[in-house]
Amino acid sequence: MMRNAESVLGVLRDRGRRGLPLERLYRQLFNPHLYLLAYGRLYSNHGATTPGATGETVDGMSLGKIGRIIDALRHERYRFQPAKRVYIPKKTGKLRPLGLPSWSDKLVGEVIRLLLEAYYEPQFSGRSHGFRPRRGCHTALTEVAHNWTGTTWFIEGDISDCFGSLDHEILLSVLAEKIHDNRFLRLLRNMLQAGYLEDWEWNATLSGAPQGGTTSPILSNIYLDRLDKYVENVLIPEYTRGGRRTPNPSFRKVQYAITRARNRADHHAVRQLRQQLRQLPSKDPQDPGFRRLKYVRYADDTLLGFIGPKAEAEQIKTRLAMFLHDDLKLELSQQKTLITHARTGAARFLGYEITVQHSDHKITSGQRRVNGTIGLRVPTTVIKAKCVPYLKRGKPAHQPQLRNLDDHLIISTYGAQYRGFIQYYLLAGDVWKLNRLHWAMETSMLKTLAAKHRSSVTKMARKYKATIDTPHGPRICFQASVERDGRKTLARFGGIPLKRQKKAVLNDRQPAPGPPRSKGDELIRRLRAGQCELCEQRTDTQVHHVRKLADLAIPGRPQPEWVKLMARMRRKTLVVCPPCHDTIHSRQPTAILTQ
Repeated sequence: MMRNAESVLGVLRDRGRRGLPLERLYRQLFNPHLYLLAYGRLYSNHGATTPGATGETVDGMSLGKIGRIIDALRHERYRFQPAKRVYIPKKTGKLRPLGLPSWSDKLVGEVIRLLLEAYYEPQFSGRSHGFRPRRGCHTALTEVAHNWTGTTWFIEGDISDCFGSLDHEILLSVLAEKIHDNRFLRLLRNMLQAGYLEDWEWNATLSGAPQGGTTSPILSNIYLDRLDKYVENVLIPEYTRGGRRTPNPSFRKVQYAITRARNRADHHAVRQLRQQLRQLPSKDPQDPGFRRLKYVRYADDTLLGFIGPKAEAEQIKTRLAMFLHDDLKLELSQQKTLITHARTGAARFLGYEITVQHSDHKITSGQRRVNGTIGLRVPTTVIKAKCVPYLKRGKPAHQPQLRNLDDHLIISTYGAQYRGFIQYYLLAGDVWKLNRLHWAMETSMLKTLAAKHRSSVTKMARKYKATIDTPHGPRICFQASVERDGRKTLARFGGIPLKRQKKAVLNDRQPAPGPPRSKGDELIRRLRAGQCELCEQRTDTQVHHVRKLADLAIPGRPQPEWVKLMARMRRKTLVVCPPCHDTIHSRQPTAILTQ
């Protein structure tokens, strides 16, 4: 009997947790429940409606298509198509290659990702945070902030072209250690070597994971898990020794002098000696018997924190580069792999500056509690770069491309951009520096509204200003509301206190009360019901997809019935029979009404 998707993935998680090998994994690709689960996760992505080399998209998805894919896999006739190669700009001005697979390849790739993630996730290192469920940039940064106290050197590691340089033979050999199923491994080899089309010319993929494919993140984590294990099992044990640092002789000497001065009742000498004591570390910072090595990785970015001399930090960097070159055939970027003194310098990791704080004058409960603790900071260059789009000649300016939008959409656009950036940097101790970004974006937003209404910034501020309650007290923000179908939608800019949150997470505002949002399982239920939502006939159905509902409204033209139905349902999907689907694509709106 065919198991549902969750039970299949649960069995794989259990085997992965116990470290048992996998056999006959290929047979799980015949389970239609997994394809429905994958479809529910992918259909809402913008990439689902982007055509690949074959022109196939998510539009027209049906249970019959899943059956044809399974039949091809069952007889080992399924072949991954070459991905369409496009280039997207990077921050450095260079171009990053991106592959656009066909929809069927995305669907099969997502099923493979579900199976691999369920099995390998329990086995991954706790120091790996990239592309993993319930983990991300904030969990990696929180680990550094909480557990790396006293770090002397930061070793920043960046792998050159990591995703494009993964060796296929090494990757397949790593997979073969746990997966004892040649059919599944042959399918993965076919996926890795499918190639790509650039200017309609086929090019081979001799290395790397398929860029743009859904399996790339899990395959890179499986590949780089060897690096995690090497650091955990080899480098950390070798460069970690000693229980505690030995006491600093100079510190103990001054303590004895304070005791003698107290016995003499020499209060002036006690005060002077206590000031001297606060300039000395209590433990020996050069203790040769004490070493610590910490490690964290997010995707291809690694950071190591070392307590010890710089010479040994150089050794760690060299050994890390040798392991990557000899065992994984990867290269560390010489420009981005740096050794930084933790107290006098700052390491860059995941967009933050990481440093070790030191202040002999900040006393809490009679102790210097700041010394040695990790400090997270917002880089000044990042603040300047984020302000640039909203400035003109150094002053905030309106955004011409937003002038024709509704006031609600203008505030919502600014609010979403501001909220995403601010919430990412709430872990920083100097998050207050983002006041400059708040000023630039707020003034730009008000100038955009003023330009639209041919009014002034003061009048726009007075119209949309509001005061809301936050955990840190009342805060001023700007908000606008609009009612649609009896539902009130609120757009807001600001209102986020720029105060450090040690356990910050990305947390968007809760939506206004109303009907529950659609989920993937809702679309699956509609598809499996087998009833056309236009002509209401029970037959084999397909799903019509659109990228945006707003794109369907053409001013001055009557809307066809299917457009009105999608607008009433507030859905970008419509389950229809093949004749109705053909009618939609032939742009014959009246044919639907005469059926």
